[in-house]
Amino acid sequence: MLENLRLHISRLFAGLLIMLFCFSRSAWEGYAPFVTTALFFLGTVLVGVGSLGRTWCSIYIAGYKTDHLITQGPYSMCRNPLYFFSFIGALGIGFASECFLIPFLILIGFCAYYPFVIKKEEKKLLQMHNDEFEAYFRKVPRFIPKISYLKEPEEYNTRPIIFRKHIYSALWFIWLLGILEIIKMLHELKILPALFYIY
Repeated sequence: MLENLRLHISRLFAGLLIMLFCFSRSAWEGYAPFVTTALFFLGTVLVGVGSLGRTWCSIYIAGYKTDHLITQGPYSMCRNPLYFFSFIGALGIGFASECFLIPFLILIGFCAYYPFVIKKEEKKLLQMHNDEFEAYFRKVPRFIPKISYLKEPEEYNTRPIIFRKHIYSALWFIWLLGILEIIKMLHELKILPALFYIY
């Protein structure tokens, strides 16, 4: 229930941002092309990190998320690495828009909504795993990874069918980069009107 609501809200927010991008252009294009190049490069790097990070998380949680308390791999560095890498990827899409407004809106939206989601999930995990989660809660940071805490096993059993489904969600960031480029091309060809400029 909570996960479905989270997905619907995230998709709605992403759809609104794409609509904003469809009818606007970066104000930096005309007089500061080095800014747009730097922002797009930063965005591409962040999208790469976010996509790889989500894939890494998926290896550990695919098919195990509700059965076990996952405390290895990225989950040994922070309790919510999937949301952390999603945030990085979303910021990357924002910067790839070659303006500052869209990543700022993403930051505000994430900070307004995801702390609520994380607290709800922590309450559920505490009910399911009791003392084991309490110990994990006390030791491992909630959101910002602590690299020195990283622990990875030599081997880990993954459920490939479920993992494959998780990969698609990680690829969305890369596909969105392509969608942004198509929208830019449509603006340049005057097929899609840019009604206003944003910084």
